[in-house]
Amino acid sequence: MTILQPIKPIKKARIGLYTIGLAAYWNQFPGLKERLLEYGRFLETKMSEYGEVYFYGLVDTEGEGRRAGEWFNEKNVDLIFCHSGTYCTSSAVLPVHQICKAPVVVLNLQPAARINYEQTTTGEWLAHCGACPGPEISNAFARANISFRVINGLLGLDYTPAISLTREKTSDHMAAKRAWKSIEEWIRAASVPRTLRHSRFGFLGNTYNGMLDMYSDFTMIQAQTGLHVEIVEMCDLERMLRDVTEAEVKAKLAEVREMFTISEDSPADPIAKRPTDEQMQWSCRVAAAQEKLVREYDLDALTYYYHGAPGNEYEKLQGGFIVGHSLLTARGIPCAGEGDLKTAIAMKICDTLGTGGSYSEIVVVDYEDETILLGHDGPFHIAISEGKPLLRGMGLYHGKQGTGVSVEAKVKTGPITTLNVTQTGDGKLKMIISEGESTNGPIMKIGNTQTPVKFRKHPDEYMEQWFYEAPTHHCAMAIGHQAKLFQKAGELLGMVHVTL
Repeated sequence: MTILQPIKPIKKARIGLYTIGLAAYWNQFPGLKERLLEYGRFLETKMSEYGEVYFYGLVDTEGEGRRAGEWFNEKNVDLIFCHSGTYCTSSAVLPVHQICKAPVVVLNLQPAARINYEQTTTGEWLAHCGACPGPEISNAFARANISFRVINGLLGLDYTPAISLTREKTSDHMAAKRAWKSIEEWIRAASVPRTLRHSRFGFLGNTYNGMLDMYSDFTMIQAQTGLHVEIVEMCDLERMLRDVTEAEVKAKLAEVREMFTISEDSPADPIAKRPTDEQMQWSCRVAAAQEKLVREYDLDALTYYYHGAPGNEYEKLQGGFIVGHSLLTARGIPCAGEGDLKTAIAMKICDTLGTGGSYSEIVVVDYEDETILLGHDGPFHIAISEGKPLLRGMGLYHGKQGTGVSVEAKVKTGPITTLNVTQTGDGKLKMIISEGESTNGPIMKIGNTQTPVKFRKHPDEYMEQWFYEAPTHHCAMAIGHQAKLFQKAGELLGMVHVTL
């Protein structure tokens, strides 16, 4: 999700699709084969709104199943939909997925809500009996140790084919809408593993000293997600800084003034003041250097932290980080502070799915409103802001070195979902998902991002359950209720996931 021109586009999922039937039917029932292929092409067209779709056509024998499996391998698909058009033996379906190992979702989508009982012929009935092979195919998959999911419902045509003896226009039927929401989520979710496998995550500096929850093995990260971790140094960024021109600083300053409101002094906190002209100029110069770094190293995300000795040049450099990293996040390059690589992954998942993903942690609990404020003194995802974010000059960054400009903002009021990527004792990545509501409650005026969130349980009960799952203390906040979407992404990543 971006509000500026993305630096790197999200990779769309490559989707395999085929329709199944029984070869013996085609000579017995003229027009049935063509009818089922028409349904398949409808699926192809509609799915193409969300991903790159490769429609094989009809699989009706075990030999055709083998050819389809090889063809899907050639297309390098991320996910395969098996459209159950009519009865088909499982021996034709199983070879497709023994040869191509992409995850599979079976589509049991009946064309009509109700058949024409009085006039229906055997051939007409066969065009509506996609559920018939469902148990057989499920059994074959289970015995072959092939993971699968099934979507049941209506096909959702917006017309009735000439051959039909009943009404097939079901696009407005709830059973069609439910099915297509799930199909859309699976296709969008399939873009996550593809995007991560082709991603380069920059790791600048180090992890905040002593934050044990955030330490991770780069090899473990790549093994489980496919992303590459590129270690970059402060001297690399400093080298970029030397090449920044005055014209680039001016352009960044114009960008910042358009996207942010420049605050006055905080009425509450003496360390939060109106940013000085010097602070604004420096933040924009650093922001221009940060963009150069991302482009030179071809980065898709960035996690960073630098402490350093008081008064050194790198301390001044890192003091200008927050504005530039917020701008990068708004351009599809999520940036996570304190060296939290796992939360950068969570943010990238959210951003890939078009749901935002702002860097957050627990700020404070409001027991009167029964909300938990989530936010940070780090970068903010401007695309999901409630109004224009504020920029405040900070006399210090709590727990860190240096001074600079920070973002004060909250996520849009309405449904939100938090996504935490953590690591279990056996070294496996795990997703923790929670749905809640961002409220219009008050926030502090201290130059930090803060969003009051009301979860479905009392804060005490919610935190008890959340902490029991052993999260990292940061998470990504996305807009909308996205639990089912995130669950599908977790499943396709082979990642353990839990929804609170």
